[in-house]
Amino acid sequence: MNRLTRTLLPLTMGAALLVPLTHSATAVETGTRSVSPAAAGKKAAGDVHAKVSRDSVIQRAKTWLTANNGSQVPYSQTATFGGYRADCSGYVSMALQYGKPGANTVMLASSDFTTPINMSQLTKGDLIIDAAGSSTTRHVVIFEKWTSSAHTSYKAYEQRGGHGTDYRTLSYGIGADEYDAYRPNKY
Repeated sequence: MNRLTRTLLPLTMGAALLVPLTHSATAVETGTRSVSPAAAGKKAAGDVHAKVSRDSVIQRAKTWLTANNGSQVPYSQTATFGGYRADCSGYVSMALQYGKPGANTVMLASSDFTTPINMSQLTKGDLIIDAAGSSTTRHVVIFEKWTSSAHTSYKAYEQRGGHGTDYRTLSYGIGADEYDAYRPNKY
């Protein structure tokens, strides 16, 4: 192999590897690329078992409160932000560091991603999920803490329609509704 070939071959191969990465980076920056649910499932499942800390999940959840030029990330079932879907399950996937564009709500309630627990067992970073119904009624939030020892409400992070990223007091799962508590398999 001559000197020119030894020099150009690695450069050409390196450039070929960077082209797909450049396209991905552009799609992430624009925040508007959408992905089919089948593709989302394959990508999201790639790192289901990589461990994370509960504190890092909460820290990542907080970032979307001001990530949109000082404002919360707007809710969307079609757009992405930072490569993750800007809906509730995409937001939770981002916080838990699942693959982009994120798992959907039904996937998050599956044994591949979580384990059902009692509401009384909730700990910072656990999830409260309504996986029943349609794509417009299913929802998932990230539990942070109980508001009192009575366990009648709690503080949670969520990505919700008509508002975007939020941190507020909730009572989903307490009483008669379709919400249940889950522990991510990442802890």
